Amino acid sequence: MTEDLETKIVRLLTERKQTLSLAESCTGGYIAHRLTNVPGASVIFSSGLVTYSNEAKQRFLGVRGETLEQHGAVSEAVAREMAEGARRANRTDYAIAVTGIAGPGGGTPGKPVGTVFIALASAGETRVFRRFNPGERLAFKETTTRQALEELDALLAATGPVMPAPRQFSGTDRV
Repeated sequence: MTEDLETKIVRLLTERKQTLSLAESCTGGYIAHRLTNVPGASVIFSSGLVTYSNEAKQRFLGVRGETLEQHGAVSEAVAREMAEGARRANRTDYAIAVTGIAGPGGGTPGKPVGTVFIALASAGETRVFRRFNPGERLAFKETTTRQALEELDALLAATGPVMPAPRQFSGTDRV
């Protein structure tokens, strides 16, 4: 039997004793829904914020008004600030943020319906991915959620297992 993506992520983070938080906009809590379907997810999952409005992005995640004004809510810059804000506010090892245009309206020539930005924040860096998932709203949410979890899985695979710190011996230790 193949392990599904969310089960694998919960298992890996549990083994590593690491934590995750979420900042969702266009997915409306769908990532949190998938993760919390996994028994034991409470060990690694701190919280998920659905910050659908710009005001909520600012109040709960610390997204700057200037960033929203300059780039718009659906942008690399806002996704980055959302992920970093969620990670900081929840003191987690990782955070995922998503912001996009699920449609059917709201698109522009530069950001058509189906545009989404997925951000992953960790202690070392924040990665942001632009994806295009045109189609019906529920399909958009499902595809975006899968992509966000796949990006976290790839990041976890790239970092490998967390190794315990080497033991420091004192002068009183016996060999």
